[in-house]
Amino acid sequence: MKGIRQVTKNAETPEYFQYEQVPPGTRLAGWAALVSSYAIDAPVRRYSCVSDKHVRGNKRTDDSWEIFDKRYLPDDSLAGQLNFAFRHEIIDLLVMKRVFEVIADDELCNFILSKPTGTTARRVWFFYEILTGKKLALKDAEPVTAIDALDPDKYFTIKGKLSQRHRVRNNLLGTGEFCPIIRKTEKLHELIALNLAEKAKDTIGKIGAQIIARAANFMLLADSKASFEIEGERPPKNKLERWGQAVLEAGKRPLNQTEIYRLHQLLIGDDRFTEIGYRSEAVFLGERDQNNDPIPEFIGARQEDVPDLMLGLNECNNMLRRSMLDPVLQAAAIAFGFVYIHPLADGNGRLHRCLVHHVLAERKFTPPGMVFPVSSVMADEIEDYQKTLQTHSSPLMNYIDWRKLPNRNVEVTNDTADLYRYFDCTDNAEFLYDCVRRTVERDLPQEITYLKCHDEAMRSIMEIVEMPDRIAQDLIMFIRQNDGELPKRRREREFEKLSDKEVSDIQMIVNTAFENFKDT
Repeated sequence: MKGIRQVTKNAETPEYFQYEQVPPGTRLAGWAALVSSYAIDAPVRRYSCVSDKHVRGNKRTDDSWEIFDKRYLPDDSLAGQLNFAFRHEIIDLLVMKRVFEVIADDELCNFILSKPTGTTARRVWFFYEILTGKKLALKDAEPVTAIDALDPDKYFTIKGKLSQRHRVRNNLLGTGEFCPIIRKTEKLHELIALNLAEKAKDTIGKIGAQIIARAANFMLLADSKASFEIEGERPPKNKLERWGQAVLEAGKRPLNQTEIYRLHQLLIGDDRFTEIGYRSEAVFLGERDQNNDPIPEFIGARQEDVPDLMLGLNECNNMLRRSMLDPVLQAAAIAFGFVYIHPLADGNGRLHRCLVHHVLAERKFTPPGMVFPVSSVMADEIEDYQKTLQTHSSPLMNYIDWRKLPNRNVEVTNDTADLYRYFDCTDNAEFLYDCVRRTVERDLPQEITYLKCHDEAMRSIMEIVEMPDRIAQDLIMFIRQNDGELPKRRREREFEKLSDKEVSDIQMIVNTAFENFKDT
């Protein structure tokens, strides 16, 4: 089955571009113009066009379109559109590579040689050779002032090496094999400024070790349960405990193929019907029709592409863990990159969330022995979580050719590796940071407060009536679940031996202990 594509094969502006109506009185510009002119198969994430009139403030946003003032109209040529894209648009590595693949080498060389010391020409040259792995027939650049591959004022970058050939500093977050892009948004700046790692350390630093250990156990259990619930599963206790232990060990071993296989085996347990490790068949998410034929909403990378893509992801992680990039941004890039590749036959979602813990623990963002229950937040915000996943993945389906197989699986019939190799991780990073913020600012303090209230109630109950801890804990739970009173049925059964005064006093104790505690 072939994806539907809307492109033109000439430079004229179409009425529609990739399912979106082009604003009247405008012309496509930048990446959209190149994709349209060269009939390129790639989703343009943000569309640009230039008005034939003046635009107040030089640019305005209209739905999916960035509409520029007529003074920005580029020459309708490769040079004109590349200059516009690099100067005024967001870097899109997938579209960029697809453009490079259809342009003749001599045409690109002529563009670079027209202004060999220019910043755009050198950046185009650098990106071409990084993304394609090919070397243009050009002499190394003159010893001019070096420039950055990505503008550090607009993108999160790392301190990379200088490419002497291009006189460009390689500050990308990955390599040509796997490279996420994270834009510097106001929201991410604000979240990073909260210094959540220090907040978490300050919170637990004021509390006794015993309470912290118990809080850590409760949060680990909550995260493990939520991670399975997101997938619609209710695992047996032994599987839940086994997975919880794996999460608790996150960051203690290097992230590589061996570690991913080990985690997958722990997750699956019984491997008689599930292939462990990188899959040997296609995988899709979606529904089936009445004949049990696939109706995919998302298809993972081709199985033959998975090893190279995962090698690129692991190398990217090794680069970032040695960098100064914020750990939550790294966690977003690696965890969401993993789930888009979908390298496993089953368990991709749970391992994707485990990788969040791996990065945060390895970078020492989370306190030792502590797990931030981000899966619990994702479960609570499931619609936003799914929307965040689909923002990147859904547009890819129009560029994946597939057919159904006799075994009711799918087979991808075109080259799709680059669809999973490059992605804008900004929305993913914002979502994950929001999850981490809630765990640090609400869930962790709330869990600690609950345990302190619970311990106070336990001590006071024991001063009135001696009983096993388990029974006292049940008393507290039943009273709290019934708006501060012991349910009549419980009073007449499990607690019939308590006097009316003892029940009244215990209710008072529980209500007083939890007076200022609010469940949220």
